[in-house]
Amino acid sequence: MASGEQKFPPQKQDTQPGKEHVMDPLPQFTCPDYKPSNKLQGKIAVITGGDSGIGRAVCNLFSLEGATVAFTYVKGDEDKDAKDTLEMIKNAKTADAKDPMAVAADLGFDENCKRVVDDVVNAYGHIDILVNNAAEQYECSSVEEIDEPRLERVFRTNIFSYFFMTRLACIEAHEGRKQHYKHNISECIQRKCKTTRLYIYQGCNCGIYKGISLQLVSKGIRVNGVAPGPIWTPLIPASFKEEETSQFGGQVPMNRAGQPIEVAPSYVFLASNQCSSYFTGQVLHPNGGTVVNG
Repeated sequence: MASGEQKFPPQKQDTQPGKEHVMDPLPQFTCPDYKPSNKLQGKIAVITGGDSGIGRAVCNLFSLEGATVAFTYVKGDEDKDAKDTLEMIKNAKTADAKDPMAVAADLGFDENCKRVVDDVVNAYGHIDILVNNAAEQYECSSVEEIDEPRLERVFRTNIFSYFFMTRLACIEAHEGRKQHYKHNISECIQRKCKTTRLYIYQGCNCGIYKGISLQLVSKGIRVNGVAPGPIWTPLIPASFKEEETSQFGGQVPMNRAGQPIEVAPSYVFLASNQCSSYFTGQVLHPNGGTVVNG
């Protein structure tokens, strides 16, 4: 996965969420060179949008690192990807971790997020780690193309769900298990590379983590972010035209798209207290060499 020119076969998916199992080539969610070391042993982790792409890679590495993993997916659209991911992390989990869980939910609504949190707490007793990863993006050439239903849909997925899941997980930590591990929930809020034709996607995900981190640091809850560059996930063929998909990733210094497995270790680092206990309100940028200022 070194730098170098890379092109993908032209492809386009007509609906969102995208489907990983029909992509060519399939995204890489694991790597034989990765050596787990029980960084998350005994932890309970919730990953939204964990059925595919970066979410799948995070589920896999968290399982390898000893966490018990629950992830969400969209019923009817992501059933096969979710089934495949569930089987993968069952095989990856350590002996002392509990069986993983896949929860179907539209996280744009508070009551659905509450059901997810309740299901996880009822199954495992508590939540230690929350990764807000579920996302939608749509390409447009002008703000005039963005109508109210599209704006609401993107904000429900990319903004509302993050707040709902964070608030409910914090309530659970504060009220439901006051003696458990300092209410230590590490949240990774995902952002993507800046693209001039992804207006509302950019606007949704920029800077949310800062305000939340300042509010929650006094409670012993660390909030950090991961801002990937061009990563080969189902969002790409579901968002771009065939020609753009075939050239995807060529704009960064490494001249190629990244793979989900190249992003997932950032989440392991931020979720692991022994690695990042002095990190909060920060963002990691696995982006192929693009310089990020500020």
